[in-house]
Amino acid sequence: MAEFLMPALGADMTEGTILEWLVKAGDTVRKGDIVAVVDTDKAAIEVECFTSGTVSEVLVPVGTRVPVGTPLAVLAAGPGMTEVGPTTQDEREPAPETVPHVEPGPPAEVALATPPTRKFAAQSGVDLATVHGSGRDGRVTHADVARAIAARTPLPAGRVRISPYARKLAVKLGVAVSSLLPAQAGRAIHARDVRAAAQRRAERAPARHGQDAEAMRRAIGALMARAKREIPHYYLSTTIDLHTAVEWLREHNLHVPIPERILPAALLLKATALAARRAPQLNGHWVDNSFHPADSVHLGTAVALRGGGLLTPVILDAADRSASELMAELRAAVTRARTGALRSTDLTAGTITVTNLGDNGVESVHGVIYPPQVALVGFGTITSRPWAVDGLLGVRPLVTATLSADHRASDGATGARFLSRIAALLQQPEEL
Repeated sequence: MAEFLMPALGADMTEGTILEWLVKAGDTVRKGDIVAVVDTDKAAIEVECFTSGTVSEVLVPVGTRVPVGTPLAVLAAGPGMTEVGPTTQDEREPAPETVPHVEPGPPAEVALATPPTRKFAAQSGVDLATVHGSGRDGRVTHADVARAIAARTPLPAGRVRISPYARKLAVKLGVAVSSLLPAQAGRAIHARDVRAAAQRRAERAPARHGQDAEAMRRAIGALMARAKREIPHYYLSTTIDLHTAVEWLREHNLHVPIPERILPAALLLKATALAARRAPQLNGHWVDNSFHPADSVHLGTAVALRGGGLLTPVILDAADRSASELMAELRAAVTRARTGALRSTDLTAGTITVTNLGDNGVESVHGVIYPPQVALVGFGTITSRPWAVDGLLGVRPLVTATLSADHRASDGATGARFLSRIAALLQQPEEL
């Protein structure tokens, strides 16, 4: 038996309310399945199951508010599934005389992957042992799993079979094409599939809200007060010449369909992710008085909600994604945040956060670190300003990048090298 507990969906969450159960007693669930919708003070979140089994009992009824860690349901192992509940001493240490001696065989080859990537693979039905890892030391990345999903459908040359109109409609409605692949069973995606996905999302969203704006403000205030009280921030900033990046984007976008065009924000995210991978002191979490670097860069992206408030959905394995993939992920993340379609992994896996207030016209943003993370990168608006290049004054597109970092995990020199690396990467946009 195993208990399904109220998860902590963010560092500021202490309690949550069950808005909806998507399973009932007797249902079989697998790891990664969405089993409930939980209302935090900031948003309604779809919560994924952490293991496979059969729901034997739902303990907390809809509408009940309980603390983080409260048992919500009891899961029993189903046929062919493995028990994951607490083990007794006897189970851990069987009597020697009853244990048959087995010659140890060669160790099984275990694919290296981060927990979010493993969860993504499990949810998609992908066996990690069959996936070639393109990450460091052969690590399987989120992109590797996505390619494996695409490869198991009979698509020509690895391309998604989707009509041009359906692709354009998916962008307009904020539907991630990748989310439709498992249900298509190899057939082409049409506009009706995109509309159906958008409709399903719309039908779910209203039932989870009225979001309490005051509660969200209180939650944000409490978290930011904690961050400013506990984290010794230091701040750095630099101005980056984006002339090369903007020219490359202009040329790139001339040769791709409108839905596949890339905005400068995607390049900024990609450069940040690559720089963070080379600065492990800035990518991870401060827990129990020590820093824990992360294996991958999971980029939190601050999204301002139209009715006020802020959420930070996460782009997993951002350093391993192409700029085009990051563009699509960014659109999907913003849509999920603004339509109430976030999942628990969207809010719990971030290792470093980016906030971009360029659309609002500000030149720079000195953000507050999202605990337990240890760094936040801010980008202002891209403006044309006088700038000297090789001793000659001209007008160039410039952006101000800022770093808010935790002095317990890094120092100013590390932060300065990090910002310089972002600037250098943006001078070679074709390699991002």
